[in-house]
Formats: sequence, C-alpha cells, structure tokens
Amino acid sequence: MNWANRTTVIRIAFVFRKQLASSELTNGMRGNDLTTTLYFVRHCESHYVEGEERSRGISAAGEQDAMKIAELLRNFPIRVFISSPYARAIQTIQPLADVMNCPIQLYEDVRERHIGVFGGMSFQEAKRKVYENFHVSFPEGETSHDAQQRAVAVLQELISKYEGQHIVIGTHGDIMTLMLNHFDPTYGFEFWISTTMPDIYKLELQDMRLLRVEKLWYSISNSRIDTTPSKK
Repeated sequence: MNWANRTTVIRIAFVFRKQLASSELTNGMRGNDLTTTLYFVRHCESHYVEGEERSRGISAAGEQDAMKIAELLRNFPIRVFISSPYARAIQTIQPLADVMNCPIQLYEDVRERHIGVFGGMSFQEAKRKVYENFHVSFPEGETSHDAQQRAVAVLQELISKYEGQHIVIGTHGDIMTLMLNHFDPTYGFEFWISTTMPDIYKLELQDMRLLRVEKLWYSISNSRIDTTPSKK
C-alpha cells in the first residue's frame, strides 16, 4: 500500500473514531440529562385506631385535603402513581389518580416504619432515639437503616423503570423522611416532626442524584416559608 492510500485509510479511520466518540458522548449526555420527578405525598389526616394500621382510612377533613391535592397537582404531567398499601396513603392520592385516569400501583416496601414497643417513653422520644441511631430499634420494631434501605430500593427500581417521567408516591411521614435522608442527611427527626398531614415534596433527580427539593403543600395560612432543613 502506497502512502497516499495509507493516508486515506488513516483519515477514514480517524473520522470514524471521531464520529463514534461523538455518538457515545451524545448518548451519555442524553442519559444523564433525563430528569425524573418524584412527588412524595404524605397521607392526609387519619385518626389512629389500635390494630388497624393498614386499614384505617382518612378522616372527613382528610378527604377534603385529598381533593385539594388533586387540584394542586392536576396540571403536572404525572402518569405514574405508586402507593404504600396502607388505606390512608391510597385514599390520599386516589382523587388525583382518578383525575389523571391512572391506576395506582401498590409497593409494600414504601409502607410506614413500625416503631415497635417503646414502653417508658413518649412516641416522640422513641422517634428521636431511632433517628439519632439508625441501627437502633425497639422490640418488634424496625431500624431506620432497614426501613430506609427497603424504601430506597423501590426508588431505584422506579427511576430505572420510569426515568424522565413524573411519579407520585403516596407515603407516610416517617418513611418519607428516611427516603429524603438518603439524599441529604439533614432530613431527620426535626424535619419529621415539622411535617403535616398531608404534605408534599417534589424531588428532581438525575439517576439517583438529587438536584432539587421543593415543598408544594402549605398550611391554610398560605405561608410560603420553606421548612426544608437544608434551607434553615
């Protein structure tokens, strides 16, 4: 092969490699640029009933708030609805799912964390203890670490399956806090105690990298104060 032909072959190979590299870069950018939006919706008011943790629904006031949630979120491009199997979580997002004409998929692993038997202290004192040490649990209860791991595994599955889409997750105050804590450790006991029934947090992620958190639900006073720990 003479030099002229060899030069032509080299140029062709160089152009091919350059195009291939450009294609790989573009494809990588496309994958990384897909932003998945999660809406953590903590359930509406639900009166505690001993022995009915899974079956107790929302109150009359909670039903009114569920309708307000539907009105608040109806203009977002939400097409995926996930919920804890607990009745109060399902009932909270059901009106919005009905408006969007979408089914609700139940995921056992976004259920509320069971605190266990904590005799000798208040409910809030027990909660503070399991947030201060993620590997501590009460008898018959679940550690913060274990509850967080099961819930985050669901998030990873959802982001892989519905990357770039908008997803509502009907959930609970404790497990919502633990999911947020996975991305930002400032979400802990103080954040949990500040949350309301209902509450809504909008998360924007690229893969499992958190870009932004925004509180969407505000009390009837219409205060616009941001209560997320990272902004305090």
